Amino acid sequence: MHPGQMVFTRMERVVFGQPAADAIVAQAERRGARRVFLLASRTLARDTDEVRQISDALGERFAGLHDHMPAHSPRSAVVACANAAREAGTDLLVSVGGGSTTDGAKAVTICLRHGVSDEDGMEPFRTIVKEGKRDIPQFAAPDVRQIAVPTTLSAGEFNARAGVTDTRVGLKQSFMHPDIIPAAVILDARMTVHTPEWLWLSTGIRAVDHAVETLCSIDANDYTDGAAMHALRLLSVGLRGVKADAGDLEARHQCLMGAWMSMVGIVTGTRLGASHAIGHILGGTAGVPHGYTSCVMLPFVLDFNADTNAARQALVAEALGQPGRPAAEVVHDLIDGLGLPRTLAAVDVDAAQIPQLAENCMLDDWTFSNPKQIRDPQVVAGILERAL
Repeated sequence: MHPGQMVFTRMERVVFGQPAADAIVAQAERRGARRVFLLASRTLARDTDEVRQISDALGERFAGLHDHMPAHSPRSAVVACANAAREAGTDLLVSVGGGSTTDGAKAVTICLRHGVSDEDGMEPFRTIVKEGKRDIPQFAAPDVRQIAVPTTLSAGEFNARAGVTDTRVGLKQSFMHPDIIPAAVILDARMTVHTPEWLWLSTGIRAVDHAVETLCSIDANDYTDGAAMHALRLLSVGLRGVKADAGDLEARHQCLMGAWMSMVGIVTGTRLGASHAIGHILGGTAGVPHGYTSCVMLPFVLDFNADTNAARQALVAEALGQPGRPAAEVVHDLIDGLGLPRTLAAVDVDAAQIPQLAENCMLDDWTFSNPKQIRDPQVVAGILERAL
């Protein structure tokens, strides 16, 4: 028995199985919000009727819309949204879309609280990692809270951490505060039917990665094991169901619930490993889509760690319905069966980029909590080389 503790978040509720527009209005009423500002994905806002349905349902409460938040939440887009929300007198921020929209909105709440109006103004609030230790600046909590309606499965809406890219230095950086976690999350399977198949399925593998690295974590415990294993069961069935029939709302709901459960360990303090650490760098430095980073790294990291945590990896294979097989192979086959990329070359990363990627991984704290010790960028380079 290992000592530990669970630190729960400041999220107030998760609403599921209800139309998003109705649930948003109910949450706005509950909070007494009068100026509700929407940060939505451009595709949802311009190519579907979903965002208009939300703004119509809000009626006089609707304060404005920002629909530009590119992949990996660049600082420039965060600041532009914050400036628009500030001008609109926002008292509640609603994000509708994928992980970049969700994380971007979290960072917007920091900008609103602290009067940040340009990219440099965000610098004092970012987390810095030194020799594997986080240096998290202390600052006042946001006074405008967020409600998140996710349409992908990377599940960042359950975390009090925003990943924002400083495109000037090519790095994805963390902004952390207990109160940047959304006050509420609304899971509506119907809203996700517009999500491109590659994005839905690949972020689903990102959620699989959350659960796998939770099970294999140096902080693993009985509580998080249960959530992670059931997350893998839901995701493996749900993702295959959506691949077979994009209109299967029950399969989509299984995916959403599995993604939520995949975050239980992370949000209660469980440290993850090299798949996530390398994934952060592949995203911020090489521009690889968030979900694809797990598709191309997780099997190789499992293989790297296999001689250190074989018993833990056996739980992964069991939860994915193939007990007795190597976890790396089971995960590889799941990814392959969904038609997703499995190598760095397939996501346009080549050997020439490996030295810089490996060096940057030493700036991510989860490199240092990998089950098999990593203290040298050459070790990361070796994993990346095998993934080419």
